[in-house]
Amino acid sequence: MTATSPSQQLRYFRQQRAAILDTIEQLVTLESPSDVKAAVDRVSTVLSSRFGELGGKVTVHKADKFGNHLQVDLSGRSHRNPLLLLGHMDTVYPVGTIAKMPFRVSKGRVWGPGVFDMKSGIALALHVIEALHQWNEGMLPRPITVLLVSDEEVGSGSSREITERLAKRSEAVLVLEPAAGSTGAVKTARKGIGEYTLHVEGVSAHSGLDFDKGHSAVVELSRQILQLCEMVDLKRGTTINVGRISGGGRVNVVPSEAGAALDLRVRTKKDADRIHRQLMSLRPFDRQCKIKVTGGLNRPPMERTAAVAALYKKAEQVAHELGWKLEEAAVGGGSDGNFTAALGVPTLDGLGAVGDGAHSAHESVIVSELPKRAALLAGLISSL
Repeated sequence: MTATSPSQQLRYFRQQRAAILDTIEQLVTLESPSDVKAAVDRVSTVLSSRFGELGGKVTVHKADKFGNHLQVDLSGRSHRNPLLLLGHMDTVYPVGTIAKMPFRVSKGRVWGPGVFDMKSGIALALHVIEALHQWNEGMLPRPITVLLVSDEEVGSGSSREITERLAKRSEAVLVLEPAAGSTGAVKTARKGIGEYTLHVEGVSAHSGLDFDKGHSAVVELSRQILQLCEMVDLKRGTTINVGRISGGGRVNVVPSEAGAALDLRVRTKKDADRIHRQLMSLRPFDRQCKIKVTGGLNRPPMERTAAVAALYKKAEQVAHELGWKLEEAAVGGGSDGNFTAALGVPTLDGLGAVGDGAHSAHESVIVSELPKRAALLAGLISSL
């Protein structure tokens, strides 16, 4: 079928819905937790074959601790810089979850571990590239690079350099992460994420005989936590969450050690820098205690720049031609799109499936939205 108009393209993907579901099932049933390299590599092997069948030049970036990262380069009619389709193969679910959360299609949804975040997005990319080949006599309208990493759910430590390098040579980045909300909004802004550790060293003493000679690290940490709460500014979108605390030992000993793990979320790089300076300048309330703060920004904010807004407008126009209003959203979570947007490369996130329940037992995708998301991605690639 040669689909030339938006309505024909949407009709094509509706006819392909069963095939798209088959691909999603194939990927979901291949469990791929970030910390099991062999499992993620199995997904990478399957996808290498699938993309290879579409004429892609496959490059496997070896990783020691995590799964290998998969790069696929596809040539096009034009010689412009490629579009980068960005996603991840890893999930948060341990091996064996599929027995408790089996893949199934029920009540208009497809269910399973990682189906929403983000194996449906990968499946959509496969079928969109296949369709573009068919519609353009075996040649894509423009070059495309697909990068699927294996460690996004755990910070992208081994893949960030690859992502940034490929983004710098790309005209724009389209992130296959799931859409925002039931309306299927694309994401034009994401908060930056900082990870910090606050460690307090106090002075131990017998809590009965020499209480006044002790200087409690736990008490000092408590006072510091209250001070951290003063840095939270919901209107600016700045939050600091104390996610884990530790300290103390025997109940009859004034504790000499205590610590906390902090999660920072900010909307702008300016706020990230400001909060970083404040954290690094913390001083003890009890001068007999010592404080050490370590850490920094793990993912820079994805800010809604003019380049991001222009990319959204193009996607909005494609959706309009397909018959619906495409909304945009700013979200608190991060993705690898944070890295590419921070480089100044036009980036649009949330082009994957519509659904909900990421990282939970009710993770699912709305089946009827899959053809629309495929048509949107295909139309956007063709229009850029």
